[in-house]
Amino acid sequence: MKTLVLYAHPAQQHSRVNRTLAETAQQVAGVEVVDLYAEYPRFTIDIDREQQRLRDHDAIVFQFPLMWYSTPPILKEWQDLVLEHGFAYGHGGTALSGKLWLCALTAGAPLTAYGPEGRHRMPLRSLLAPLETTANLCRMPFLPPYVLYGALDATETRCMPHAEGYRHLLEALRDDRLDLAAARTLDHLTVETLPTVIKRG
Repeated sequence: MKTLVLYAHPAQQHSRVNRTLAETAQQVAGVEVVDLYAEYPRFTIDIDREQQRLRDHDAIVFQFPLMWYSTPPILKEWQDLVLEHGFAYGHGGTALSGKLWLCALTAGAPLTAYGPEGRHRMPLRSLLAPLETTANLCRMPFLPPYVLYGALDATETRCMPHAEGYRHLLEALRDDRLDLAAARTLDHLTVETLPTVIKRG
């Protein structure tokens, strides 16, 4: 499965975790990584180029830090411009039908902060509802997000296993070894749950 990683971090020079994840993704053979902020520093997104990238791949991974319960600005701009009517949805808009949508994200707060009793009052998956609804509109199966909670305080002993899990996840996507049915039973994916959804090669 041809896999595209769209990486969006507006201050990656200050990000230990996301930078490590992006570097890990770049080392996975057969996976294309696009640094959106590096490619479009003025937000002048090349719509035709991005749409062709989507046509050329079977799985689309959006890698980003959760910012104010949403994506970084460039990823929203990318969605607004690239996912056009007649291309991604609407009459004749079937270009993305059947392609997988996966978010690989970092959340600054711990898992306990996301829920009715937590500081943020709702689970992370609920915060991602706009992305999941967009995926549904584009007829793209939306997979549970691969998440590192508590990323602001993540030490190397947590960061490196998470990055290695990311490598295994991307390789599983590439090699069609991700058990989609098993993955859909989970609210989110973590390095601990990956063995339950990745088939042995």
